Amino acid sequence: MTSGPQVTRLLTLVPYLLKREWVDVATVAADFGISPKQVLRDLEVLVMCGLPGGLPDDLIEIDLDVAREEGVIHLRNAPVRRPLRFTRDEAMSLIVAVEAVRESADPMTAAAAESVARKLSALVGGETPRVSLGLRAGPSDVRLALSQAIAEGRRVCLTYDGAARRETTQPVVDPVQIDVIDGVSYLVAWAVKRRGWRSYRVDRIADVAPTGDASDRHPAPPAISGWFTGKAGNVVTLDLDAEAAWVTEYYPNRGVEALEDGGVRVELPVGDPGWLTGLILRLGPHVRAVDPPEAATDALAEARIVSGDRVT
Repeated sequence: MTSGPQVTRLLTLVPYLLKREWVDVATVAADFGISPKQVLRDLEVLVMCGLPGGLPDDLIEIDLDVAREEGVIHLRNAPVRRPLRFTRDEAMSLIVAVEAVRESADPMTAAAAESVARKLSALVGGETPRVSLGLRAGPSDVRLALSQAIAEGRRVCLTYDGAARRETTQPVVDPVQIDVIDGVSYLVAWAVKRRGWRSYRVDRIADVAPTGDASDRHPAPPAISGWFTGKAGNVVTLDLDAEAAWVTEYYPNRGVEALEDGGVRVELPVGDPGWLTGLILRLGPHVRAVDPPEAATDALAEARIVSGDRVT
């Protein structure tokens, strides 16, 4: 079984030997910083490598007896000289992944990703169309400020346009990471005032201001709400009074069921927990039940703040 360092060494060893028609085992050992015995063990693995098919010319050929007895290596066949080409589908998959990085990263990383995307497109010629993902990743200056704060471990004050209360707030947070879920970028951060983990949509962050303080150490952040990333998908079921039945026509849904007393049961796909919180608060007493119940946790917390803990 080959180890990680040996695989890396073997990948380097092939072009090394291709440039040298005859080379001493001792020279290879010195150049690679390994023992002559390890060189021979690497060669034993190398002669089993090559192209699939099992034909005589598909494997690398090295005379191991000469290497062992005379201490000289001669590479006679190297099928890996043939250039490796991406298929169009492989190139497209890579381009999509790189574009996702470009649209959600800070400007410096985005520039590097754009360069990689151009090179990948060139590999398959003009057949590759331009990929546009339309990620909601927020302004580039906001992403850059957040990336710098995360890298330097600095506390920041956000100017945040929240969906739950429909107002702009300025939470002080210790930013930890940026996650992309369903095409939306979220900042995962420790909210200092609330003393807990919170997620903030990056495209709703209008400004990032350093506080001059270092971030505190915190336990590892949990995944964004268990119901939000659960195996069943981001779908929430609401039982609503008849007065709230307009929701079934106003928002995309996965299914509607009429209840016996005139109410409705609707399955809603949810891409943003803050949006769901705002909807539940807007509907208020016309919401009979939420499934899963934890999807309403934030809405209940917001309602308790407004009502002075009178909501149950």
